[in-house]
Amino acid sequence: MQINRTFSGASWESTVGYCRAVKAGNHIYVSGTAPVAEDGSVFAPGDAYAQAKRCFQIVQKALQDLDADISNVVRTRMYVTDISLWSEFGNAHQEFFAENPPASTMLEVKSLINPQMLIEVEVDAVCFD
Repeated sequence: MQINRTFSGASWESTVGYCRAVKAGNHIYVSGTAPVAEDGSVFAPGDAYAQAKRCFQIVQKALQDLDADISNVVRTRMYVTDISLWSEFGNAHQEFFAENPPASTMLEVKSLINPQMLIEVEVDAVCFD
């Protein structure tokens, strides 16, 4: 089985020792993806919708790097710090997955790696050549 990896360049990847996503055979596993701006800062502090959208944009790029796209996603997990903002997170999710909705879970967590982050997402995808 062939294994391919992609990296987003986030500082945590080298510090912790992980990649943004791994393609093993026809399965893709996208690591926890936080709302990080191009310069490494937290994207849109306080804006749940914008942060969720940014996470899915980063995920989309990782999938493209591995010759897949959003339509290949079969499962999403959203870890959020304030479940009362569920509709804002959900609206961003719906924009990306309206045509091919995956199985999904949203969980409230105590905190993320940076207190300004409101969401982190994980994604699993399957490709058929």
